[in-house]
Amino acid sequence: MIGQKKRKKTVQFHVLGVMSGTSLDGLDLASAQFRKDKKGQWHFDFTLTETIPYPKAWQRRLAKAHTLHKKELEKLDFEYTKWLSKTLYQTIKKYDLEDLKAICSHGHTVLHQPEKGITLQIGNLPLISNNLHCPVVCDFRTQDVALGGQGAPLVPVGDHLLFPKYTGCLNLGGIANLSKISINPPKAYDVCAFNQVFNYLSNKLGLTFDESGHLASKGKIIEPLLEQLNALSYYSLSGPKSLGREWVEENIISKVNKYEDSLIQDVMHTYAHHCALQIGNQWNKGDLVLVTGGGAHNHYFMETLTRYSEAQFEIPEHTLVNFKEALIFGLLGVLKLLEEVNCYAAVTGAKKDHVAGNIFFP
Repeated sequence: MIGQKKRKKTVQFHVLGVMSGTSLDGLDLASAQFRKDKKGQWHFDFTLTETIPYPKAWQRRLAKAHTLHKKELEKLDFEYTKWLSKTLYQTIKKYDLEDLKAICSHGHTVLHQPEKGITLQIGNLPLISNNLHCPVVCDFRTQDVALGGQGAPLVPVGDHLLFPKYTGCLNLGGIANLSKISINPPKAYDVCAFNQVFNYLSNKLGLTFDESGHLASKGKIIEPLLEQLNALSYYSLSGPKSLGREWVEENIISKVNKYEDSLIQDVMHTYAHHCALQIGNQWNKGDLVLVTGGGAHNHYFMETLTRYSEAQFEIPEHTLVNFKEALIFGLLGVLKLLEEVNCYAAVTGAKKDHVAGNIFFP
């Protein structure tokens, strides 16, 4: 009828989000139905989640990838893209995910030096869409770095759109990063190295990780190490700021290695208190913080964190804890398909808000 407003339609997408983190524990897959209601609010429902552990050979190659020369990196990128596409294809067939609108893949970060204009995620070559016979949205970071940003963190856009009831979100993965989403514009940054360091120390004892923080809980603080860690200049920088494996090895691993004569559990205990202090300092009394990522299962760390902060830290159900990043990269892909902003300049330091990522069609 004349004069009658058109009703807004509900937007709906079924996509597969794919995330490979710096902790190298595996490939996180999360397929989800995203829908944007008539009021503009985004909602989601998981339809499948699975972590595919990296074979030992790939763990070793990815751990050393940042040391490779250009030609070696190109070869690794090609071979990783082939492995990734084959793994995803098998998963799609196994679970009959034939109605996917797109696969939204982060790739695996090998180099991240935004101050030099460098960020590289392998697994984002065009051949991936041909092998999967499905559109692929990927390579979300390079455009932001080209625009003068950090290329990270990217997850805050999803935190802002999917979890508006929280003051902020804390992800405890290879790197601990946070989003403060109750302020406008949202603020986000990497806080400190997390599971990259805990897993490195666990590996020295022949363990993959320190389950529940059991080893760390038995240690004691090494005061000189704690002082050295807390004195790192990164912590005094204002955001936007982000961390890469190169920085972690140069500034953290090099320091903990000097205490090789100390008990590993003492080094872990010290590092847990270091992280708890740095993360605790970011929050205020009364803040409600959603905590996800592998570190949310570290009971000792979560207990220690409450000693350094009066914020309320909420750990959601298991699926969201483990797959929030993969879920959000699914949403970032959806936003790219819709040509809607999926990267905030206020978060990354880029020249402007923008629509990041490439779309490859088979």
